[in-house]
Amino acid sequence: MTIRDLLTDARARLSASPSASLDAQVLLAEVLGVPRAYLLAHPDVTPSADQVERFRGWVARAAAGEPVAYIIGRRAFYDREFMVTPAVLIPRPETELLLEQALDWAKPRPGGRAVDVGTGSGALAVTLAALAPQLDVVAVDISPAALEVARANAERHGVADRVTFVQGDLLMPVLNQRFDLVMANLPYIAADEVPTLAVSRYEPILALDGGADGLDLVRRLIAQIPLVCTPGALILLEIGAGQGAAALDIAQTLKPQHAALLTDYAALDRIITITL
Repeated sequence: MTIRDLLTDARARLSASPSASLDAQVLLAEVLGVPRAYLLAHPDVTPSADQVERFRGWVARAAAGEPVAYIIGRRAFYDREFMVTPAVLIPRPETELLLEQALDWAKPRPGGRAVDVGTGSGALAVTLAALAPQLDVVAVDISPAALEVARANAERHGVADRVTFVQGDLLMPVLNQRFDLVMANLPYIAADEVPTLAVSRYEPILALDGGADGLDLVRRLIAQIPLVCTPGALILLEIGAGQGAAALDIAQTLKPQHAALLTDYAALDRIITITL
């Protein structure tokens, strides 16, 4: 079968996905070890029998709902790619909005200390360390398996010497430290909704379940903020769509200088910014 034939067949098998064509191209390009552009430029090339078998196996996994990122083992985030495994949440484009806020904050500063709470794959901490090298970055996660992935990504992007990884629950393991920036993309899905979502079949429940209303971890984190933050510190929290008003109410318990809700490109509640 040619590349054209394989992609046509895969698109049909992946028709339930809103990105069926892209998914098919990403999987086949990975199997062949070529850029996606090659597929479009060489539709009549005939892959080997082993490559066809491997591709069809991957398509079957994707058709069953397994995320393409887990199948190929990586996901693009902002300006780089990150290794991902089922131990970590797959980075989402929406989280890039939080990173952009952090980079805007860091740009005029000659230094400072930042902590990424619930780092997962390390996408936020590693990218911030790479693009704002003047900062001292700490990454915390309760999952040892997630920290292994994050450390590997720090090595991959050349910042392993500038990100300190700490295992523990929220800010508890760093209560003896002080930070100028806190970033957190914590679980924010309500507990009773988690089992009803397709994402819960493959991605770690630990990274999804936010308690009764999805904001339990946000409340706990906010309660710890005064113990670790310097005066004027910036806190950036990713939240779920529709959680903006409730999250702002929680933020007000800090009596901040400023607190605001940012929406994403789909105009959905996404980021809470708090200046102490």
